[in-house]
Amino acid sequence: MSTTERPRILVVGGGYVGLYAARRILKKMRYGEATVTVVDPRSYMTYQPFLPEAAAGSISPRHVVVPLRRVLPKAEVLTGRVTTIDQDRKVATIAPLVGEAYDLPFDYLVIAMGAVSRTFPIPGLAENGIGMKGVEEAIGLRNHVLEQLDKADSTNDEDVRRRALTFVFVGGGFAGAETVGEVEDMARDAAKYYPGVRREDMRFILVDAAPGILPEVGPKLGEWGLEHLKSRGVEVYLSTSLESCVGGRVLLKNGLDVESSTIVWTAGVKPNPALARFGLPLGPKGHVDVDATMQVRGTDHIWAAGDNAQVPDLTAGKEQAYCPPNAQHALRQAKVLGDNVISRLRSFPQRDYKHANKGAVAGLGLHKGVAMIVLGRTRIKLKGRLAWYMHRGYHGLAVPTWNRKIRVFADWTLAMFLKREVVSLGAMEHPREEFYEAASPVSRVAGEEAEAERKTRVKESRARQREEAKAS
Repeated sequence: MSTTERPRILVVGGGYVGLYAARRILKKMRYGEATVTVVDPRSYMTYQPFLPEAAAGSISPRHVVVPLRRVLPKAEVLTGRVTTIDQDRKVATIAPLVGEAYDLPFDYLVIAMGAVSRTFPIPGLAENGIGMKGVEEAIGLRNHVLEQLDKADSTNDEDVRRRALTFVFVGGGFAGAETVGEVEDMARDAAKYYPGVRREDMRFILVDAAPGILPEVGPKLGEWGLEHLKSRGVEVYLSTSLESCVGGRVLLKNGLDVESSTIVWTAGVKPNPALARFGLPLGPKGHVDVDATMQVRGTDHIWAAGDNAQVPDLTAGKEQAYCPPNAQHALRQAKVLGDNVISRLRSFPQRDYKHANKGAVAGLGLHKGVAMIVLGRTRIKLKGRLAWYMHRGYHGLAVPTWNRKIRVFADWTLAMFLKREVVSLGAMEHPREEFYEAASPVSRVAGEEAEAERKTRVKESRARQREEAKAS
């Protein structure tokens, strides 16, 4: 980390908003006008709309992440966490990955910490649930599902087999519906290579407390998506919730009781809990309270946007309306926020964020999807293959940097001619386990010999002490 006398713009979070805001600021900034510092526990940004496809093997996991240092070469990128913020002193406390925490002064602050999975105190969820907020979880889910097929094909125990082939997904929004659709597609393809496993042996269950799925695309398309998943053999239980999953035994509020080794949790998100330690004004759900310029209310040097902020929706025509937390708004908010930081730096007036919803797209597996396109007052509703093309086209162009766009489209193009990879790399979860098993017997023997030698030396020493005592 370098020291500088120039004003420091501190960006807390390297996700979608943090990355694009920092890029916008660096693009608009004059040479030497300020220092931009980005702090995030990870050294990369994850394009979350692609996580279901990464979990299904349609996109390489490396291509859904963007390295911050490569994209922001003129910024300071610190890998760590901001633990506290002193607004009076304008100092943030940074906890790096290794070493002791230190203070970092700033002049302007951007809060872009995003969201975390919204969970409830459900018995067994922490021990057995799999989230879908990061690329690590997407890779882990893919390996885990394929490993369950390996287990089912290799055992004669019907209970073990039934448990391995039961997959439970909690949450029917974009993340849940897309994930179950993609994973079911992958499992269906993979079953062709397992003589003892058929698609009919698998059980896919989707659970949601709401009366419908995919509310982002409207009730009609949501109903089509529901019927489509059912036609593929997915059991859908609406207006119900998960009561318990201790030891993999899934109990639903409607009385369903099944054993499953795979419980995927996608039941919404909530603002990062760390916001509560920053002394910022928060809304009823924990979001940072900002005005239409995305400036935190009551401050003149702090901004927030994206999933961790409640940004007023000026196009809604009513008060207490806020922009939904999606990539469409995050991208545009980040650009306006970056412009406003530069305007504040130069003592110019700031502008309000105003963007009308352009629609939503969702993929439900290969060649299957739903899309709602908003053109003025006209809403175009698409489903099936055409909607799937819209989904891929939109997100393929929205993923940051041309490097990643080209790699993603290359993955999709190759998939047209090459079969899907169905290999499980479950050992990635514990890569040192085999080495430990090989090395631990030697370590134990060496330890036992060393302990025996130590005891012998102690006995000999005590014997000498006794002899010397007698002689004296």
